[in-house]
Amino acid sequence: MNEELGIRNEELKAALDLAVERVRGFLPRFTYHSQNHSSVDNVYPAVDNNQWTAGFWPGQIWLAYLHSGDPIFKYAGLIQSENLLARIKAKVEVDHHDMGFLYTPSCTAAWEILGDERSREAAILAADQMLTRFQPMGGFFQAWGTMDDANNYRFIIDCLMNLPLLYWATKQTGNPEYAEKATIHAKTCLAHSFREDGSQFHTFFMNPRTGEPVRGETCQGYADDSSWARGQAWAIYGAAVMYRYSGEQVWLDTFNRTAAYFLERLPNDLVPYWDLIFTEGDEPRDSSSSAIVACGLLEMAALVGEEQSAELKAVARRLAAALVTGYAATGDTDGLLLHGTYSKKSPYNTCTPEGVDECLTWGDYFYLEALLRLHRPDWKPYW
Repeated sequence: MNEELGIRNEELKAALDLAVERVRGFLPRFTYHSQNHSSVDNVYPAVDNNQWTAGFWPGQIWLAYLHSGDPIFKYAGLIQSENLLARIKAKVEVDHHDMGFLYTPSCTAAWEILGDERSREAAILAADQMLTRFQPMGGFFQAWGTMDDANNYRFIIDCLMNLPLLYWATKQTGNPEYAEKATIHAKTCLAHSFREDGSQFHTFFMNPRTGEPVRGETCQGYADDSSWARGQAWAIYGAAVMYRYSGEQVWLDTFNRTAAYFLERLPNDLVPYWDLIFTEGDEPRDSSSSAIVACGLLEMAALVGEEQSAELKAVARRLAAALVTGYAATGDTDGLLLHGTYSKKSPYNTCTPEGVDECLTWGDYFYLEALLRLHRPDWKPYW
C-alpha cells in the first residue's frame, strides 16, 4: 500500500471538530426521525425507525457528545434511545440478526456513557430477540428469512459485529446463554467464512437437516469467488473484536491474514473499490469499508504487543488521512463521508442496487469512531 504519512494531530482534531459540528447541524431533521441507510444525491431522507441501520445515527450523536460534552447531544441521543426501546418492544422489523448494529452504538453506548436504564432495557431486549435467530443445527445466527426456510439457512460475515451485544448482555445479566451462543456462532463463521488467502465469503449456507456446511456465496459482492469490500471490513473488525473476547491466537492469525488481503488491494488513494476484485478503473468506491477497517486496526492495536501495535496505528492513521483529505463531506451535502456504496448490482449477485456513490449512515459512524479513537486512545469501545 501507499506509504504516505498519516494524519497529523492538529489535522485530526480539526477533522473531528468539523464532523461533530456537522452532526450538530443534522439534529433539527433527525432528533425525532431516523436517517435512511444511504443518502439520495448526498442528502439523507428522514425515515421511520424500521431499518437495520437505525443505530448508527444515534451512535454518531453519542460520539459527538463524548467529544464535545454538549448536552444537546445527550438530549437527542436519549430521544433516539426511547424510540429504539419502543421499536424492540413492538417488534418492528427486528426479525433478523442485526440487533448489534441497531443497539450497540446507540443503547449500549447510552448505558455505558450515562447509565441510562431505559437504554439498558432496550439493549437487553434486543439481545433476547437475537437469540431467537439462533439455529442449533449448524450453530449460527440466521441472517434473514423465516427460521424454517431452507433457502435462507445461512449466516453472513457481518454478524461478527452483532456478537458484542450478546457478550455485553451476559455481563449485564449474568445469563451465560448470550455469550455461549455468540461463541458458537463465531467458531462456525471462523470455520467456513474465512478463506485461506485471507478473503471471505459474504454469506455461507448450511444444511438444515445435518448442520453441515454447503457453500459460500455473495449477496452484495461482485461474485462468489471475489471479496466484497465491506464484508472484508466486517471480517477485519470482527476478528479483532473476537480476539478481545476470546484471547485465542486463531483470531489474531485470522485478523492478520484478512487485514493484509484488504490492504494489499487498495488503490493509490487508500480507499477501496466496492469489491476487492477491482484495484483500478471506474468502479464505485466504498469509503465506509476503509473507515470500518481503520477502527478494526485500532481495536487490535490495543490488544497486541508494542511493535505490531505501532504498525497498526500507523496504517490506521494513513487510512484516516485518506478519508479526511479526499472523502470527507463538506458544505451543503449530508453525512460525514462521501463516496460510499451500499449495494451495487453485478452480473453475478442478487442484490438490489441502491446507495451507490452516496453517504452511508454506518460509514459516517465508523469515520467518526475512527477519528475519536485516534484522538482519544483511552476511549472504551462498546463493541
